[in-house]
Amino acid sequence: MLYGLRVGADRFRCIGDCETVSQSTAIILAAGKSTRMKSEMPKVLHDICGRSMLSYVIEACRGAGVGRLVIVVGHRKDDVIAAFADCDDIVWVEQTEQKGTGHAAQMCKDALAGCDGQVLCIAGDMPLIRQDTLEQLLAENARTGDAVTLATSILDDPTSYGRIIRDDANALAAIVEDKDCTEAQRKVCEVNVSYYCFDGKRMFDLLDNLSNDNAKGEYYITDTVADSLKKGWGAGAVAAVPPEDAMGINSRADLAVVARMMQGRIQDHWMGQGVSIVDPSTTWIESDATFGKETAIYPFTFVGRGAQIGDACQIGPHAMIPTGEIIASGTTVCGSSTAEAQV
Repeated sequence: MLYGLRVGADRFRCIGDCETVSQSTAIILAAGKSTRMKSEMPKVLHDICGRSMLSYVIEACRGAGVGRLVIVVGHRKDDVIAAFADCDDIVWVEQTEQKGTGHAAQMCKDALAGCDGQVLCIAGDMPLIRQDTLEQLLAENARTGDAVTLATSILDDPTSYGRIIRDDANALAAIVEDKDCTEAQRKVCEVNVSYYCFDGKRMFDLLDNLSNDNAKGEYYITDTVADSLKKGWGAGAVAAVPPEDAMGINSRADLAVVARMMQGRIQDHWMGQGVSIVDPSTTWIESDATFGKETAIYPFTFVGRGAQIGDACQIGPHAMIPTGEIIASGTTVCGSSTAEAQV
């Protein structure tokens, strides 16, 4: 089922009747529950440094030049749609039954009718995804002309991941799931982390040919690789995903690990912009906060999402800057004081 997307207060943009376009599209799979996280909240709405994990995936796609976003929702779909009500580039597609990744992508066929550009297909619970990784994936798919291309990662410990098996010419030959690996295949460190790019003209020929003849009775998007090779349409893989970005989120523990990694990215960015963070381990900066040059952040400080801190400020120790707060240049906020009680 396709959903319209509200744009502004009283307009409604119809979707699903796509004129023929060559721009790239992204399918983002966001229908899952938070079962292992012991939560009723949709998995993709869980917070990472002040933003939902899905918002990071959307941002990376937009940054890579994706023109249309097709997001597959299921569990508590209204909550997910409401969280992005101000976005005018999203098409919402409902997956009423979760029958595997391939089935989720199949649900997007009507939404992509007439769209013949490249199509990314990625999971909405991988917030560490980077714009430049997607750019590399799109470029490799365009270079080879293959019907499907994967962005892979090389891990020191590939346990539990599907292995990328290459032939003597170093071309992709197969994806073998961890449980099905031979001893030799188990030693392969290049793995599938579920970043796909399809040629839009041939994508649904591959998806429509998927079988659910497996133990779970599900349709797996990985099976498109073997089918594309069999058809002679080509399938490739580029090792473009840094090992630290390969982690998805399946538990509260995973959520904490990924949040800490994202926090490291945020802090590294601002230190590179001339901000001093005296003790990164006791500082927490949420997404979209901004800082002027020569500002120093002291230990045990929290800066909320979207806060704007000017030049040459001293923030902390033991400071709490609320979400969206504006701190003028030259201001000191310390002790138990918040921005409202600055001196």
